[in-house]
Amino acid sequence: MSTLTYLALTLAVILTLMLCERRWACSDTRSAMRINAVAYLLFTAVQLQLLPLIQPTPGHALIQLGAWPLWLGLLTFTLLMDFGEFGFHWAQHRIPWLWRMHALHHSDPNMNVTTTVRHFWGDPLVKGLTVWPLCAYLTSPTPVILASYALVGLYNYFVHANLRVDFGRWSWLLNSPAYHRRHHSALPEHFNSNYAGLFPFYDLLFGTYRRPDGFAPTGLAKIPRTFADVLLWPVRTSQS
Repeated sequence: MSTLTYLALTLAVILTLMLCERRWACSDTRSAMRINAVAYLLFTAVQLQLLPLIQPTPGHALIQLGAWPLWLGLLTFTLLMDFGEFGFHWAQHRIPWLWRMHALHHSDPNMNVTTTVRHFWGDPLVKGLTVWPLCAYLTSPTPVILASYALVGLYNYFVHANLRVDFGRWSWLLNSPAYHRRHHSALPEHFNSNYAGLFPFYDLLFGTYRRPDGFAPTGLAKIPRTFADVLLWPVRTSQS
């Protein structure tokens, strides 16, 4: 799958969910979509340069997923990557300099589908030295597994969508807009919970699982307003 094809699929998913948000939104607070678009362009430019770090490393990995059935290899790689993302996300909320970068993502006054791409451009630099190469070198994913995982990753746009979707008593099985909105909540009683990317059972294992209890407001006191704010977000926030 080419990069252009994947970007086209991503755009289709975003537009579809934006239409759904107009009909079934859980909040009508405005979001700074222009800021989200700027953050996305900067983040993607850096991420594309780091793709070689998660390319297959034949013969050098602990587990050779290419020898496994595709479904099992994809499941294993997805579970491993999601665990890595969970751990990194937890660290972003515990380590001050990581939080100063990650706070850009949480600063959206109304979490929605475009918030998915509201990340500081330095995030992929850190992941490119930690989570991504570690998972790739442990498993040596095939190109097909990497492409399939990229498609699975599109689910994150649904997770961030401003939609009234709650899986209720099954919320521990798979992330949902209600589950993740609690993580983005501006209410102090919701802080430090629901870090999972795809599978909330990681939250269950580490004691950070909280069942969704409505659709809380989101955002931080400080928000970016200009290109410079997005480009220099950790510096701007450290001076606040």
